[in-house]
Amino acid sequence: MNVTLITGASDGIGKAIAHRFALLKHNLVLVARNEQKLAAICNELTSNYKIEARYIIADLCKAEAPQAVYDECEKRHLEVDVLINNAGKGSSGEFCQNDLAAELEIIQLNDVSLVALTHLFLQNMRRNKKGFIINVASMIAFIPSPYMAVYAGSKHFVKAFTYSIAEECKPYGVKVMLFSPGLTSSNFMNTKENNNNWGKALTSGVNTQTPEQVAEELMLAFSKNKSRHVSGSKNRIFAKLASFLPPSFIASTFAKQKRKQVGIKEA
Repeated sequence: MNVTLITGASDGIGKAIAHRFALLKHNLVLVARNEQKLAAICNELTSNYKIEARYIIADLCKAEAPQAVYDECEKRHLEVDVLINNAGKGSSGEFCQNDLAAELEIIQLNDVSLVALTHLFLQNMRRNKKGFIINVASMIAFIPSPYMAVYAGSKHFVKAFTYSIAEECKPYGVKVMLFSPGLTSSNFMNTKENNNNWGKALTSGVNTQTPEQVAEELMLAFSKNKSRHVSGSKNRIFAKLASFLPPSFIASTFAKQKRKQVGIKEA
């Protein structure tokens, strides 16, 4: 059976994307850690859209998880036509004060698992000379972000990696898109790593979209076979403007503003 596989699909943007693809009659495989949520979503999608929706429980913060997801798809004879690497996490605060294990988990989830899943499923896509890979980055992929240093670095990697493999895949009929949402009204900032004074300062006054708005823009970009898309008109303008400014200037300006917000005086 041909399917669209979505990681981080139990909530937020991933869940909203699942609904949009189900509306287009894509059969789905949803990947996340929470079996209760996944089962409920799959039942809802199957009932509402009359498609096949299945799930695989996996913690993509673990090194062995991508291979396990791939092997499970092979075992079930599921041919992944569309791969959406949406799962991600971040942290807020001074890097040297953050928990190192949690920082390394960000890299494992946002980068290592994304690369592994892309590598595994791309083999079949190349052989079949068709397929679509969507790597979900972030607005932060276009700017340095002090006090979200590891998350920002992880999304810069996703951007460079995706732009590069998009070119490599062109001779084989496989399309690759970098999709970059801005701040979204989800549980992303409600984790213990983000729900702090730095997290509140980092998101203060930032333009926000709903998961449904983000999913709608992703579907439009997908339908147009785009290789890159920034979600939200204000975010697109900001990303364009940022490209004209030195990264060091953006980092310095951003850091000074956020230090002022949390009450840290300049030396």
